[in-house]
Amino acid sequence: MDSHDTMDLNLGELDITSEDYWLDEVDVHIQQNLEDEIVKEALNTGVDLRQYSKNVEKELLGVENQSIQDYLKKGEDIANLHKQISACDTILERMEQMLNGFQGDLSSISTEIQTLQEQSVTMNVKLKNRQAVRGELSQFVDEMVIPETMINHILDTPVTEREFLEQLHELHHKINFVKEQSFKEARSCFDVKDILEKLKIKAISKIREYILQKINSFKKPMSNYQVPQNAMLKFRFFNEFLMSHERHVAREIRDEYVDTMSKIYLSYFKGYLSRLMKLQFEESADKEDLMGAEDSAKKGFFSSKPTLKNRSTVFTLGSRGNVLTTDLEGPIIVPHASQKQETKHNFESLFRSLHYAVMDNCCREYLFLVDFFMVTGPSATDLFNAIMSKTVSLFLSKMEEYTADCFDSIAIFLCIHIVYRYKSMMNKRGVPAIDRYWDALVHVMWPRFQLILEMNTQSIRAVDPSKLGHIDVRPHYITRRYAEFSAAIVGINQSFPDERVYHLLSQLQTEVENFILKIAAEFPHRKEQLICLINNYDMLLGVLMERTTEDSKETESFKELLTARTGEFIEEILSPYFGGMIMFVKDCEVQMERGGAESIKCDEKRVQQIVRGFNNDWKRALEMINGEVMRAFTNFKNGTQILQGALTQLIQYYHRFQKVLSQGPFRNMQIRNELINIHHVMVEVKKYKPTF
Repeated sequence: MDSHDTMDLNLGELDITSEDYWLDEVDVHIQQNLEDEIVKEALNTGVDLRQYSKNVEKELLGVENQSIQDYLKKGEDIANLHKQISACDTILERMEQMLNGFQGDLSSISTEIQTLQEQSVTMNVKLKNRQAVRGELSQFVDEMVIPETMINHILDTPVTEREFLEQLHELHHKINFVKEQSFKEARSCFDVKDILEKLKIKAISKIREYILQKINSFKKPMSNYQVPQNAMLKFRFFNEFLMSHERHVAREIRDEYVDTMSKIYLSYFKGYLSRLMKLQFEESADKEDLMGAEDSAKKGFFSSKPTLKNRSTVFTLGSRGNVLTTDLEGPIIVPHASQKQETKHNFESLFRSLHYAVMDNCCREYLFLVDFFMVTGPSATDLFNAIMSKTVSLFLSKMEEYTADCFDSIAIFLCIHIVYRYKSMMNKRGVPAIDRYWDALVHVMWPRFQLILEMNTQSIRAVDPSKLGHIDVRPHYITRRYAEFSAAIVGINQSFPDERVYHLLSQLQTEVENFILKIAAEFPHRKEQLICLINNYDMLLGVLMERTTEDSKETESFKELLTARTGEFIEEILSPYFGGMIMFVKDCEVQMERGGAESIKCDEKRVQQIVRGFNNDWKRALEMINGEVMRAFTNFKNGTQILQGALTQLIQYYHRFQKVLSQGPFRNMQIRNELINIHHVMVEVKKYKPTF
């Protein structure tokens, strides 16, 4: 399009006769047209607008005519296009009809699918219900049906075979199931009830025969009854089956077992006890073997009998305490082996062997009863007592006899603590079956132990030192007996403390202390008395501290006595050599306490004598003291401590002596210049070594 066409179009926009324009917008359009470039050019060139408009219209008419000619030339093509569009409309109409048909078909298919889904859910529910019914019914039929395999094994297979035990479990289950269903009035129970009853009778018969055969095998001589017991435990279900389905047969078997084992245990332990007690030392203690009895080497420890080889064991523990430690769970004593080797034993060793066998067998038997016969608590205890009561009664009566004739208090006390330990061990194993027996043993042995201790206490109280013959300052044999005995009893009692024991030992200790004082009183001089006391106390303390704890009552008591007597002895031994200085120091210190340093009376001659005497004789005096201590005390360690205590006490007195001379009227005395320096004395004393 040329510029005239453009102008014509723009002028068309200037048509103000159009009813679409509002009068209020005319000004706006006029202004816009005036700003048009063509209009501006026409106005600038001074073109006549009317003429210009006519030219434009003429050009438009020419263009229109030309367009009509072009349209006519393209008319055939347009007709063909019209035909093609009409054909497409027909095809699309047919497709629309086809799709509508498909939509209808899909709608019907969806309805059919929904119907099929509902039918599937219904069929699934029916299937599950039928499967559940089938499962219940199948299980019921399986539980009710008696297979031929079960019948054959129950009838023909030996009871020791695994197949018989498996089918017995199955039979037990079926009998209980049929019994349960019979309460629900299931008619099928009548079809199998007779067969199950016959199988039950057959199984009970075979089980009864087997168990009774095993019980009878216990009675064979030299048989180990634990072997058939272990075999019975493998088939503990047999008894459970009998208890469930034939109680009178189970009771018959239990009664037979109780009767058989009761006789076996009684026979075995009666023979073992008789043979065992023949192994006891023939040289046993009697009522004369007391702590205060006379110790004569010519007559032996027992004045009315030959010399007793093991007499010291009456008051000494030694290796006898092994029955509570390493030998507590050791092998039992075999009588014929000991007789062949001519071995003898103390009473507590025989007691331990016997009761270890009792404990071991009782534990085994109790646990067997609980396991095989399915009993617990009081029922298990009652069944156990029915088997072991005769044996336990035999032991108790025999122990009463042996205890009544025993005068060995250590043996009795060891037996009491053996009982404590075995009772504790059985309780840890969960076997309280013979607690009453253990308690009864203690009630039998404790009064005897108490009586023997009281007899020993009385024997020491009755000792007359003047009738004991020669007495020296060394530890007395009665004191040594007490030390060994007290250490033994205290050491044993520490594991299971009993205040009654400490009370009895306290009474015995009091008498021993009095006895030591009476022995010391036999010496005419105080120094010898103190040596005797110190030697005895030191020996007592050494034994007690070696065998017991350092904080025991007995140890503390003798420590105090030894310390007191040692201090007194040191004063006695220093007095002959340094008595003048000691008395002077004490007198001056008393006067100073009463009236001050100025109240001391000045005795210059006495002071000179003390100073010069000390300077000349103190080393020689130490040698004399050392020799005296060496002769007086048998214990090197104790003698050394006493000598060191004496030297320390001497240094303290000399220091006090110098202190006194530095005060009051002694300050200006010329003799003070002759005093040996205290440090020099201490150095010399430290260099000094005792010659034991």
